[in-house]
Amino acid sequence: MPKPPPFHIVFALFPDVTHLDFTGPHQILSRLPGARVVIASQAGGEIEAEGLVFSRVARLADIEHCDLLCVPGGFGVTQAMADEAYLKALRRLAAGARYVTSVCTGSLLLGAAGLLQGRKAACHWAWRDQLALFGATPDPARVVRDGNVFTGGGVTAGIDFALTVVAEIAGAETAQAVQLAVEYAPDPPFHAGRPETAPPAVLERVQAIYDRGMDERWAAARRAGEALRVQ
Repeated sequence: MPKPPPFHIVFALFPDVTHLDFTGPHQILSRLPGARVVIASQAGGEIEAEGLVFSRVARLADIEHCDLLCVPGGFGVTQAMADEAYLKALRRLAAGARYVTSVCTGSLLLGAAGLLQGRKAACHWAWRDQLALFGATPDPARVVRDGNVFTGGGVTAGIDFALTVVAEIAGAETAQAVQLAVEYAPDPPFHAGRPETAPPAVLERVQAIYDRGMDERWAAARRAGEALRVQ
């Protein structure tokens, strides 16, 4: 019996990406039977992610196709939304992919590329409302599916997202086996992982950090949304 072809997965990175946005899902998806996982960026080579440097990063232009495209988030999303070459690469790869996915604020990049119009999508809670600028419907769920588009909420939701995708592709038993293998059994010491459950003082503290770049992010999202309308 012939061996099935590899299942090609591409993580489309950019400078100042949040590393757990892609390393969490990468750990899970790399255990998908037949998976061949590649991290790529516009320039290739090396890319820095919050103090970690990843080497041997492929160039997006050198990747002809993928079965699953995943776009992580991070503070670099603000600049990436204005990078038309990067957005064009997302559109090209998404056109031939079976699944188009994101984690955290990566959904803003899917939106800026015109890939979320008329769809529900998840995002990090602090920037979720910006999805509406791209014709998407913000959804507060940790993992959201709309057709072949799967989006995860902020950072750690990437693991939930990846297990959901594994279940979709290879079945629930395989996904559970992967979950057991990595001992993914969340039991956080605090119930502060969502703005609805965090103590008010903690929420105010974190919101103040995010507010420092919020105006710039909103402005970038509005420009990207306007660019979509004139295409």
